[in-house]
Amino acid sequence: MSAFRLGLTGSIGMGKSTTARLFREEGIPVWDADAAVHRLYAPGGAAVAPLALLCPDALVEGGISRDRLKSWIARDPSALEKIESVVHPLVAADRASFLAEARGDIVVLDIPLLFEKGTEVEMDATVLVTAPADLQRARVMARPGMTEAQFHSILSRQMPDAEKRGRATHIIETLSLESARACVRALIAHIRENRHA
Repeated sequence: MSAFRLGLTGSIGMGKSTTARLFREEGIPVWDADAAVHRLYAPGGAAVAPLALLCPDALVEGGISRDRLKSWIARDPSALEKIESVVHPLVAADRASFLAEARGDIVVLDIPLLFEKGTEVEMDATVLVTAPADLQRARVMARPGMTEAQFHSILSRQMPDAEKRGRATHIIETLSLESARACVRALIAHIRENRHA
């Protein structure tokens, strides 16, 4: 029986990274889409050569500079599509090799744009990490260098939380670390119970 694939998502400041860590602490293998992109952009990463061809300016010290890609996207409306056409297949390949090697009855796939990109169809279930809007805003604004404008720009590219709630199989509210941990443990138990029912 192949591992149960649980897609983990949540907007900025909702506590997704913390929740992913809680799954890891319970012994569940977690694949992180953002970490995969960092590996691909790092010196020697599979995305470096093709992205350097598209945007030579983005090549910095043998790796790809996200900031330089962002300025290219700001200047050229077609840039994002070109970047995604290189990066998405590489990320998918990274995810496939993780799934092939992961040991355990459950694996978590941490994908920020899970619903936006339609990747939820590849999952056995999805879990949305969420928190009240005022708590989300306070967490994000506490990040170094974050501005109100950046926060709104990030939110504008993400599906509204209410819509994600309607699409997710499970929801974890991250009001406190203890309550989130209890939810993670309960969800793991629920999945195992239903798989063997």
